[in-house]
Amino acid sequence: VKKAAVDIVRDLTGSEDGLHSLSNYANTVLPLLSRLLSDDKEVSEPAAEALVNLSQNAGLAAKMVEMGLIKIAMDMLYKPGSSITRLLVMLLVNLTQLDDGISSLLQIGDDKMRGLYVMKLVRSFCRSSETSASHSFVTPLQDDPFDHVGSILVNISKKEEGRKMLLDPKRGLLKQIIRQFDSSSLLRKKGVSGTIRNCCFEAENQLQNLLLISEFLWPALLLPVAGNKIYGEQDTSKMPLELGSALSIDREPVKDPEIRVQALEAIYLIALQVKIELSCAPTKLLADILEEDSGKFLVFLLRFSGDCSSVPSYERLFTLYEFVFISVKGIACMRHKIFCSSLQEAGRRALWSVNGPRILQVGYEDEEDPKVMEAYEQIGSLLVHGSESEEPSTTTSK
Repeated sequence: VKKAAVDIVRDLTGSEDGLHSLSNYANTVLPLLSRLLSDDKEVSEPAAEALVNLSQNAGLAAKMVEMGLIKIAMDMLYKPGSSITRLLVMLLVNLTQLDDGISSLLQIGDDKMRGLYVMKLVRSFCRSSETSASHSFVTPLQDDPFDHVGSILVNISKKEEGRKMLLDPKRGLLKQIIRQFDSSSLLRKKGVSGTIRNCCFEAENQLQNLLLISEFLWPALLLPVAGNKIYGEQDTSKMPLELGSALSIDREPVKDPEIRVQALEAIYLIALQVKIELSCAPTKLLADILEEDSGKFLVFLLRFSGDCSSVPSYERLFTLYEFVFISVKGIACMRHKIFCSSLQEAGRRALWSVNGPRILQVGYEDEEDPKVMEAYEQIGSLLVHGSESEEPSTTTSK
């Protein structure tokens, strides 16, 4: 009887008229369906299908979030022996299209548990890919239930709190996510590229955190828009190894134009940044210095002190300057050498450091999609303008 009843409800959710009828009884139907998620597969599966269908209605999705269905779904998702994993993930995709759903998944307001759900989902997103790759019987036709986590990540990265959580270097979530771009799953690729693109909206305040994972970030952004050409040593010698190696051999092109547009938009957001950025350790030291006197210090550039050839690769974008810290009262005086970007655009310098403009040039020559070409041209305009402003001597009129 229970199975027959839930099958009827599930079938009703497959039509607009059925959804409208059930919405009038949402306060009764939704709690009943949520309780059936813990039942046997023959009951839990149609119940989950019904909830997925119902959650496509924004009003009903809001009621689900309000009644705590995200917590219920997450608990069921990691219950041993769960047979409705794919449906639960799809339900979370729909619920996180709402701001309240995103806040619930991020566990905003719960300092002890904040971010736990996201960490679990990212771990499953990465582990399921590794498991699939290690089993020869897995075929492209089989749907990895955690592929849809990529869509959840896109949703939560639309909200500032979600972007900050993913970019937090202590959690290392974005680094894990980016490494999934090599997947053969188009759904997974789209999830990764959309998440990167959304996170780059934080580039103004978190450029350094993005550049800390540049080893993985630049290949994920530049390979999809590098065109079909096999690059020669003259080009690859100016790129980091992980990027140059991939471009020096025959490779499968990224055919989906949406992914290429997202990659180009992310590159643009990075190249747009003009703020001076301090590297991690000196930034902390600077904060400690300023805290000693309640922030009452003036900071002056004393002199240029050399280059960064001996520091890690991600810090080579930064130039060594010597700053002097002088108390407002004129009493204390100290000097400290700090790695920071020059007064040129930090994001643009990062792109030049991996020979990005050359890659974009080649990719643009191969591109045929009008929307993707427009995205190339937006970056090109920015780079040309930056080049002219940084090197005025090259534009001297005759």
